[in-house]
Amino acid sequence: MAPRANWKGFLRLSLVTCPVALYPATSESEKVSFNQLNRKTGHRIKYAKVDADTGEEVDNEDIVKGYKVDTNTFIEVTKEELENVALESTRTIEIDEFVDRSEIDPRYLIRPYYLVPDGKVGHDAFAVIRETIREMNKVAIGRVVLTNREHIIALEPMDKGLMGTLLRYPYEVRSADEYFDEIQDVKVTQDMLDLAKHIVNQKAGHFEPDKFEDQYETALIDLINKKRAGKPITAKARPRGENVVDLMDALRKSIGGDAARAEPPKKPAKKAKRATPGQKEMLMPIAGKKPAKEAAAKKSPARQRKSA
Repeated sequence: MAPRANWKGFLRLSLVTCPVALYPATSESEKVSFNQLNRKTGHRIKYAKVDADTGEEVDNEDIVKGYKVDTNTFIEVTKEELENVALESTRTIEIDEFVDRSEIDPRYLIRPYYLVPDGKVGHDAFAVIRETIREMNKVAIGRVVLTNREHIIALEPMDKGLMGTLLRYPYEVRSADEYFDEIQDVKVTQDMLDLAKHIVNQKAGHFEPDKFEDQYETALIDLINKKRAGKPITAKARPRGENVVDLMDALRKSIGGDAARAEPPKKPAKKAKRATPGQKEMLMPIAGKKPAKEAAAKKSPARQRKSA
């Protein structure tokens, strides 16, 4: 089932307007997640909203937002007051300017969204805006309100739609000076650079996300499968960093090691079958199952996990 739109409104370039919907371009729902349990009973932990002074539980309708002025003083702000904050970007993404993609500092990027026409009308206007951005080879900068906050959004063409990337404000980006000031100025010799460049050339490739494997996710699934099957869990040795005594020698050894690793093995090791590239299958669901259902699940074939 297609995800629900995070936002619906209008995209406007001067007098050209069209209805649009904003959808999340990424998902983490397929990642292994854990619940907190009571070690003694095995029951899930539930959190209650309680009054900090009285300790009594508070109903949702009695909870309001408050801005902390000092230790015991808060300014209460109601939902209605927040909704009355007049921001045109609550319902409209107004394109304010166009910039070169190279001018956007990567530190300002937050998360991507897909922007598509909403409904059957407005496709012509949407196409005009999209193709104008494409032909000018620019990124459109606008504003949008999500979760009661106004965000800067950068729009650029992607296939038949637009990709919108939320951007941070300057006050959200820390200066690198306080972190980089103490890095020593080191003179790198040309010989070292040549050896390092040789290593880079040996490892040169193309960006292919399908080749990436979330090794931690795979290890989590292995751990859960072993515990379900009642197999012993053994701790693995942690990798240790080695002190570099001779940098030139280390670079030379790296070149030799990379060349050896590049040779294909004569007998490839057998790997467990995977539901999708870079992701192992789970033996069975682990959350919210009663003992009787668990026994039935053990008799059923392995369940494949869908990738995001």
